[in-house]
Amino acid sequence: MLKQLDTFTVLLLAAIGLASVWPPGAPVLALLNPLSSIGITILFFVHGAALPRQAVIRGMTQWRLHLFIFSITFIGFPILLVPLAHLAGGWLPEPLRLGIIYLSVLPSAVSSSIAFTAMGRGNVPAAICSAALSNLFGLMLTPFLLALLAHTAGQQSFDIATALKRIVLELLLPFAVGQLCRPLLADLLDKTPVIKRLTDQVVILMVVYVAFAESMREGVWHDLPTQLIVGTIVFCGLVLGLVLATTSWLSRRLHFTKGDEIAAVFCGSKKSLASGLPMAKVLFAGNPALGLIVLPIMCYNQLQILIGPLIARRYAKRLESPSGEEAA
Repeated sequence: MLKQLDTFTVLLLAAIGLASVWPPGAPVLALLNPLSSIGITILFFVHGAALPRQAVIRGMTQWRLHLFIFSITFIGFPILLVPLAHLAGGWLPEPLRLGIIYLSVLPSAVSSSIAFTAMGRGNVPAAICSAALSNLFGLMLTPFLLALLAHTAGQQSFDIATALKRIVLELLLPFAVGQLCRPLLADLLDKTPVIKRLTDQVVILMVVYVAFAESMREGVWHDLPTQLIVGTIVFCGLVLGLVLATTSWLSRRLHFTKGDEIAAVFCGSKKSLASGLPMAKVLFAGNPALGLIVLPIMCYNQLQILIGPLIARRYAKRLESPSGEEAA
């Protein structure tokens, strides 16, 4: 397992380095983006085919876990970040403080939350339900909470129907089709678990590469002062570490199973860049400081993509130890 962990870590860092040093051109990204989406679709199909029907039903009915993740995402984050943003008023630019508040009210990421939960051998059905619901509710909650917490008038309508359509077609439908195909594929997937593991890792590597490549192509890092970037990265790293530790500790205090803890840690700690950037362009339309406003979510997203697989592999390694859940 240590050798596998080292190999994946090296590949992960190589993908980040390659995207940073040699970001592909627009035509290549135009090809990689749909390939990444196809990979995510395959990932959900494979997990749908690999999961027993009883596990899926159990994941849909775990309201305590869903409520916990929802509370971390839309209550815990604002409680932590909003006071910090206001206290930093003397030395942080106003747009950056607004960006910190904006980060706090964003919904959970969908694909990475579920992919990392799967890699860590957590409760995938529950992660799918929680992440998808968080993203849908976030389209309505984020503008409201932002206006309430930052005292801004920016509540505009979002294409909730399109977001729902994408989640259904790209995530839930492949998972459901996989469930229908389970009688045909169960023996193969149960006897060769390497198929699911390789699917997880390949898709995550692709998502990481595309995310970093797009950031470099858009000049997110080049157009901002170095000291602000470094300071924001450090701040987001501390926030991510605190949320990960707190979510794990609370999950154990609530006596969640190890699988539920893994789902809670990954779904609760994630913030969606895919929802965050489009909403920011609408909420802050015409604002010349948009780069500073979205800087926290950009930094936080890159960190969660980098750290997530490492934590997932650690969970998986502990679950494979002789004492199982107790070792974790």
